[in-house]
Amino acid sequence: MRKTIRIIACFLLLFCANMKAFGQEKLSEDIVADLKQTPKFAFGVSDEFHLKGVLNMYDTLMDSGVVIEAFEIVVKGKVVKDLVKGSELDTFFEKYRGKVKVSVCSMAMKKLGVTEDQLFEGLEPVPTASIRMLQLQANGYNTLSY
Repeated sequence: MRKTIRIIACFLLLFCANMKAFGQEKLSEDIVADLKQTPKFAFGVSDEFHLKGVLNMYDTLMDSGVVIEAFEIVVKGKVVKDLVKGSELDTFFEKYRGKVKVSVCSMAMKKLGVTEDQLFEGLEPVPTASIRMLQLQANGYNTLSY
């Protein structure tokens, strides 16, 4: 029984590793056509997993030919303490500088003791994540929050 469980676990590990290595496929022409109708996108995130996921979604949209007029991520919560210069997220974000706007909730910064000068390049503090998301909705952005 234990041997069977190990074999299944190894299979799942290899399967998941292969899925991550190949990434998400290009989107269908129908999806691309729909998304081109409203080319402004905003995402609210509160953890590293979703922040990286949304950045990877940007790549998928671009690789699929979706026209992106604006792409913004609004960050709140404990992940804000990881948005400092020299962090792993600073390195991960490097390829998105100048392409993706990232707004950071000032309330979360205050609560977590993160100052504006500690944030890595390309991040912009906003009064609150909720107000920023409402503002983006009012300006015609497609919005999702995780």
